[in-house]
Amino acid sequence: MSNPLALAVMALLFERPMHPYEMVTLMRERGKHGSVRLRYSSLYSVVGALEREGLISSLETVREGRRPERTVYGITDAGREEFLTWLRELLREPVKEYTQFAAGLSYLPALPPEEAADLLEERVRLLEKEVEETRSRLDRVMEELDLPRLFLVENEHELVLREAELGWVRGLAREIREGTMGGIEGWRAFHPRPAEEGEDG
Repeated sequence: MSNPLALAVMALLFERPMHPYEMVTLMRERGKHGSVRLRYSSLYSVVGALEREGLISSLETVREGRRPERTVYGITDAGREEFLTWLRELLREPVKEYTQFAAGLSYLPALPPEEAADLLEERVRLLEKEVEETRSRLDRVMEELDLPRLFLVENEHELVLREAELGWVRGLAREIREGTMGGIEGWRAFHPRPAEEGEDG
């Protein structure tokens, strides 16, 4: 099991038994949908997979008023052990994560330097907005919900990563724009400007 949503389900059931709708409600209330992609269809698939693996089990089916029946799940002893082992590994071991941005950077020379700088500067503007919104949201949640920092560390982590990326991308765009980046002469030669292409004619 390597799906972050599976980790979230097991973490919730580690607290107490509950049905999938309650899981979604709690994750949204706690802001966990910011760190885990949350969809009902995916959630039910994950719950089914965890049950097949013997990590969770259905305990009872309940009906509240006219609502449809809901199955309440609980974590098994094997699931409890698996969850804690997985959690310890995630916290302890750095893992290479393959981001879309890193993939784009690896093929940066395919674009003319000026266009690359334009795109990176646009990313800077979007990151600035995202960092500001994330910081504001974090402050608001801490103030309105009076949550201890313990329950917001994943949001802090996201903010720190975005701030670091913002500073780095800003510097990279500036180096390309100013022509101080190592290898930029060869890069420019690979993408001659229209005026340069017609010089010999």
